[in-house]
Amino acid sequence: MEYRPHYLLSIQGCKGKTMARYVVKRIGLAFMTAFIILSLTFILVKLLPFERPIGGDAQQMAYFDNQYNLGYVYRLEYETQEYGECLYKTPKDHGRSKYYYQVPIMTQYVHWLKNIVTKWDWGYSKTFQPNVSAAVIIGSRIGYSIRLNIISVIFSVPIGILLGIWAALKKNTMTDHTISTLVMIFISIPSFVLISFIVRMFCYNLGWLPSAWPTASASTAVKIQGYIIPVFCLSFGSICGYCRFTRAELCEVMESDYLLLARTKGLTRRQAIIRHAMKNAMVPIFPSILAEFLSILGGSMILEQLYSIPGIGKLFVLALNYKDYDILFVDMAIFTTLGLLAGILLDLSYGFIDPRIRMGAKK
Repeated sequence: MEYRPHYLLSIQGCKGKTMARYVVKRIGLAFMTAFIILSLTFILVKLLPFERPIGGDAQQMAYFDNQYNLGYVYRLEYETQEYGECLYKTPKDHGRSKYYYQVPIMTQYVHWLKNIVTKWDWGYSKTFQPNVSAAVIIGSRIGYSIRLNIISVIFSVPIGILLGIWAALKKNTMTDHTISTLVMIFISIPSFVLISFIVRMFCYNLGWLPSAWPTASASTAVKIQGYIIPVFCLSFGSICGYCRFTRAELCEVMESDYLLLARTKGLTRRQAIIRHAMKNAMVPIFPSILAEFLSILGGSMILEQLYSIPGIGKLFVLALNYKDYDILFVDMAIFTTLGLLAGILLDLSYGFIDPRIRMGAKK
């Protein structure tokens, strides 16, 4: 059994406690940030003019009854001016009508928080899928976006890093100049321009790939082909970004003093690069994978809309167009949570990759 001095165990225990406190603190700050963002989103959206849902009387009655159950509207059996303009008046039932009036915004806010905490009820769709739970709609679509973005990261990370390493090892040669020039050109091309060109070329002119996201009844081969265009367009900018970032980091490390010292001690150039340069250059690169995943997820909104991908990115755009605010709140909550979670994991990953980095430690 390996013997460890008591002072070493106490130091390691202190580091573990410091890291645990830092993680708890970051999670608490992330929760507060998400709470503030979603609260402001709810209040500001509710300040917009109210628009009645599209549909017949049965659909509108069901929608306003759901809003009444959530605490967002009053339901009265008489007409009044106390609560402002009447939002909806039902057809007469046994000689009587029901009148719906909007509850004050801050009261709606309190009910909104209560519904989420106690019942996990985020509301119902108004026009996109009338009277269907917003959480159910998001849950049925989030898999498309997550799967598409994971595949894009899997392709873009190794290709971009390998190209960056190749350019750094061939620094100031024709290979390096060619890769760097192509990266600067291609990184400037927006994804919506790229997908428009690819769809026109490979779908309409050549007919090799489907021009839109395959339906659920399509064959397995067609479904696989449907991933080619969006994955390539999402990966394109990431490959260029990783190539440029990796080349810059590796070139800086290769010119450092400790690498020159390693060479003077007898290591060959290849050994010094593999043992020292690569290891230190990857410290800031690997944690950026999480940030890259998040940026791809946010950038896929336009691409999902153009290629008719039924993901949460397209749903976010549709919710804005349809003014379907309950769906917008859930979509916003997902993007906010993913962004804050990625930030926490990004900070923690530095400590795991490089043990010299201790997050949250005091000087």
